[in-house]
Amino acid sequence: MQMALLARLSLASSEARESSLEERHAGSDEQTLEQSTEEASQASHFDSDSQVLLVSSSVDGSLPNTGQLDRECNIDNGMIGVPSDRTNYSGDASGEVADGGLSVSSAPQRENVILPRLGDICMEGPSVRRQTADRGFPRIISSSSMDARGDFSAIENQVRELINDLGSDSIEGQRSATSEIRLLAKHNMENRIVIANCGAINLLVGLLHSPDAKVQENAVTALLNLSLSDINKIAIVNADAVDPLVHVLETGNPEAKENSAATLFSLSFIEDNRARIGQSGAVKPLVDLLGNGSPRGKKDAVTALFNLSILNENKGRIVQADALRHLVELMDPAAGMVDKAVAVLANLATIQEGRTAIGQARGIPALVEVVELGSAKAKENAAAALLQLCTNSNRFCNIVLQEDAVPPLVALSQSGTPRAREKAQALLSYFRSQRHGNSGRR
Repeated sequence: MQMALLARLSLASSEARESSLEERHAGSDEQTLEQSTEEASQASHFDSDSQVLLVSSSVDGSLPNTGQLDRECNIDNGMIGVPSDRTNYSGDASGEVADGGLSVSSAPQRENVILPRLGDICMEGPSVRRQTADRGFPRIISSSSMDARGDFSAIENQVRELINDLGSDSIEGQRSATSEIRLLAKHNMENRIVIANCGAINLLVGLLHSPDAKVQENAVTALLNLSLSDINKIAIVNADAVDPLVHVLETGNPEAKENSAATLFSLSFIEDNRARIGQSGAVKPLVDLLGNGSPRGKKDAVTALFNLSILNENKGRIVQADALRHLVELMDPAAGMVDKAVAVLANLATIQEGRTAIGQARGIPALVEVVELGSAKAKENAAAALLQLCTNSNRFCNIVLQEDAVPPLVALSQSGTPRAREKAQALLSYFRSQRHGNSGRR
């Protein structure tokens, strides 16, 4: 009963912000990875001083495609989603994992596993257990007939057995155990609570320094899936995971780096964690991933940087790490990350360092273009950033006017979102006051 209560508490506390953690295949860095998870909401607009927050929306208005599985964290169209686990799967509906974590085929494949919204998950729902006859190839079997108490007991026994392997000296044993735990942590919230309560988190954190790339990748991905639970977010940080996650972000294989960035993003939903992550040195490797990572890595990095940029003390760190140059590059529609990049820019525009860096990176023409051609949420964020730039610098104000920003701002003031109309009207009013002031001085 106590375990069930913990699970329900965690489900309720997470529902308002997160929808599901799901696995995806790692593909070639040259191939754009598709978006697939439905994303969770986080209350959101710019507040009065243009601080960016987000509102709920579907990613590009689409749901996962059949046969695909993705652990994306996004702020597309002004919406945040929580990233998730990735593992190479066969097409077998049972969820059997390919031996050694190798891809079953050369092309990225993703299972379509869409979990219900967390508030809809109940203790009597489908549960999972390992088929013991297949020790070398972990196999997770759905079962709706198992008694909830018996199911928890079975999963606890399974997890305790896997924990023994996590602490062994055998690399093969660690690979197998971390692979199974990341898979168990993928399926539902109850599993995540059980895994954490059995003491797996500390061992997984220790394995982030493993010299074996696959063990490290499995461990960080398991922590990513476990972090969906707010209780686990706190437990992971209390296990001193932040510095090891930064180590993975700096030294891991591409998949591990992406999942480390996604884990930091997930942990940063807890307000106190944002300062701790910012102080850990995570910002620079996140910015490096933003500039040099795969399309997936860039998305993971920009969402993590967004959450960190909510905290004032992190804004300067992000600017000093030369993030603005990469963010402006990502405002090219061809990159597919305009909404994400503009959301971070709008946060950084609230400090002088950020405004200076936006001007130096030629971000003003890109922001004006977004006001004219971007999505509804991107227009809102771009208008907020321009308002900050113009009201704090006559030079930037002149550049904005030279970019012929008035017509798209007039259109936005009439047909944008309420927040976008407010920002556009304020900016147009500022232009008028400046013009009248200059006229009076003559």
